[in-house]
Amino acid sequence: MIENNYYSQDIHGPYERIGIGDLELEEGGTIPDCTLAVATHGTLNAARDNAILIPTWYSGSSRIMEQVYIGPGRALDPERYFIVLANQIGGGLSTSPHNTDGALGMAGFPKVRIGDDVRAQHRLLTAHFGIDTLALVVGGSMGAQQTYEWAVRYPDMVKRAAPIAGTARNTEHDFLFADTLIEAITTDPDFRSGRYLQSSDVSDGLRRHARLWTVMGWSPDFFRTGRHLAMGFESVQDFVERFMVAYFAPMDPNDLLCMAWKWQHADVGRHAGGDLKAALGRIRAKTFVMPISHDMFFPLADCRAEQAMIPGSEFRPIDSVDGHFGLFGYDPDYAAQIDAHLSELLAFDVT
Repeated sequence: MIENNYYSQDIHGPYERIGIGDLELEEGGTIPDCTLAVATHGTLNAARDNAILIPTWYSGSSRIMEQVYIGPGRALDPERYFIVLANQIGGGLSTSPHNTDGALGMAGFPKVRIGDDVRAQHRLLTAHFGIDTLALVVGGSMGAQQTYEWAVRYPDMVKRAAPIAGTARNTEHDFLFADTLIEAITTDPDFRSGRYLQSSDVSDGLRRHARLWTVMGWSPDFFRTGRHLAMGFESVQDFVERFMVAYFAPMDPNDLLCMAWKWQHADVGRHAGGDLKAALGRIRAKTFVMPISHDMFFPLADCRAEQAMIPGSEFRPIDSVDGHFGLFGYDPDYAAQIDAHLSELLAFDVT
């Protein structure tokens, strides 16, 4: 266990850390006294049927979800819904490598799958909040992976699903790119096989990690059209240093690696012996598949191919040259498109 003030209430709060007990993992082993960092907005109604779950993406926390996706008068309106923001295991706020003591801490942290996150969230919702119906599960990137897992694993509980900029089964191309993100960190000599003394020791690895994200996270059209300049940066290099490197530099390397492995191995097909179509065929939720037009991690074609396997689903792409990082809502047209689709989805009669 090491201290890292980046994962604090001042930066990512408010959130509550809620214990869900021991969590047995799909890859073997157990996380004892697993704790989820949770933020909630709104009030659960008497029928307990107005709950919305938003899981987090790689490197993201409940704070960014709140800032970009939730608000009065918006589709995800806390005056109408009880919105639960669940920070994923390994994300730094919930139980993670850097904040776990003993043999399971740091490099000793076990392999965690998307399914482990979803089972942990299910326990949180049912045992802690008394929720057995979700009006909507919506998430971006790794949050989309969790959304698919929810819809396949708990088809009777999830009434609507909106995976944004993510796939149900990670592709080989995406797996390979995530490998480069992992290698950027692990090849830093100061990484010391994951047993560094403080997160900032791995500054060179985190810098390389950030630069790779710049290449793939934003689209070529983002730079060609000068979107980085419109965001207030003087040049591409200024954008890399003051936005991308500044974003990743304070994070914990082992936490990032935990999430990266989980991201790489996402695959709901394992629920049907590897048959992706059969697994997606289990989904009963009304589903809007919502890729981002210029996303190079999860391209439109990959998302459309999966959407065709989901009964009654619809393909609702979001147009943004920001690419995968469109999720951060810097494109002024992004929020309006998200709200339009989610409002329509929430209006669907699913009785």
